[in-house]
Amino acid sequence: MIRAEGGGEEAGRSGTEDYPLSAVPDEARQGFWPVTLVLLGFTFFSATIWGGASLGAAFPLWPDLAAIILCGNAILAAYVAGLGYVGYRSGLSTVLSARFAFGDIGSRWADALLGLTQIGWYAWGTATIAIVLGRLLGLDPWFLAPLMAIFGLGFCLTACIGYRGLAALSRVAVPAMLLLIVASVAVALRDAGSGAAPVAAGTLTVAEALTIVVGTFVSGGTQVANWTRFAGSGRAAVISVLLAFLVGNTLMVAVGAIGAAVYGLSDIVDVLAVQGLLLAGVLLLFLNIWTTQDNTIYNFSVAGCHFFRTERRRLVTSAGAAAGTLLALLGMYDWLIPYMVTMGVLIPPLGGVIMADFFIGRRGRYPPFEEGAVPRFNRRGLAAYAAGSLAAAVIPGIPPVNGIVAAFLVYALLTRLR
Repeated sequence: MIRAEGGGEEAGRSGTEDYPLSAVPDEARQGFWPVTLVLLGFTFFSATIWGGASLGAAFPLWPDLAAIILCGNAILAAYVAGLGYVGYRSGLSTVLSARFAFGDIGSRWADALLGLTQIGWYAWGTATIAIVLGRLLGLDPWFLAPLMAIFGLGFCLTACIGYRGLAALSRVAVPAMLLLIVASVAVALRDAGSGAAPVAAGTLTVAEALTIVVGTFVSGGTQVANWTRFAGSGRAAVISVLLAFLVGNTLMVAVGAIGAAVYGLSDIVDVLAVQGLLLAGVLLLFLNIWTTQDNTIYNFSVAGCHFFRTERRRLVTSAGAAAGTLLALLGMYDWLIPYMVTMGVLIPPLGGVIMADFFIGRRGRYPPFEEGAVPRFNRRGLAAYAAGSLAAAVIPGIPPVNGIVAAFLVYALLTRLR
């Protein structure tokens, strides 16, 4: 494993900035609950509810919809758990692992892809809370741009603090979001039982639906090592990931899907309004979006620091928040479903290559950077990623699964043939 290097001012800055270019040392490791709450706060994201709503409008609630949600999140959880374990064992963020998997220069593709996708999510969350408040308060449309600017720049404050700020916010927001989920599902099931609302029908295929479920968090999940590198044990890292992605993400997809299946509405704001929960829902959605926004921009900062090889994570965080705010102003709110489908094609092969490189190519242990173990380009990793992306795009089936499996197998085969 790679440990934080240097002393004095350099070591102090690295610790203050959450070790963006080095491994998390043993003394900075955390227990089970801090890591779990941060990851739950991350997966409790309103965009996942919106994604689930698009499914609820397209499939019968039982058994089709239930099977799609459980299967999709099982795929996602298994994928993310593998990457989470890599983060614990190495103490490295995802982008530092990518330096081994793709090479010193080649890893900048992973930095750019992961960083830009996180800016997209940040933009969507910023636009969403502004639009929700606009609807609730009956504001004129011209108020939305100032609101987006305020929220876009304000949400990044806890991320600037770092892991400690994320953990503190999650302790408040996670229980609050659970209350909203329970209330919304209870009202929806009551209305479904009374036959009060029709069920809409959509045109999604099962493969498209599974891609949406996996795509809700495949980008953030690929960067799960950014948090599990702080875990004190492998068991804590894996169980935290499974709770967040198999339980937490499933709940978020389900609440959106159930609301849409019962009311025939694909917008969670409209569902909450029908249920009479809009005011309380907006307050809780604000906390919910905040937790994910700071995790999202934190992910961007880690990728950005690695891309520019800088320890100044807070500066990169602020720049990313400004870029995300600009994208929100340009209309990110309307691009969610195409965005998630695209992420389901491009992101999973990255994780497949990282896991294959760590478990097969490195036999579960990274060498130190200074030993010359990182070439400029890791051609096996780049070739495996290209193969995984092609498989996700053209092979029939579930694109994220195709991408992960193809990238992993191609890298393993190239390693054996070496």
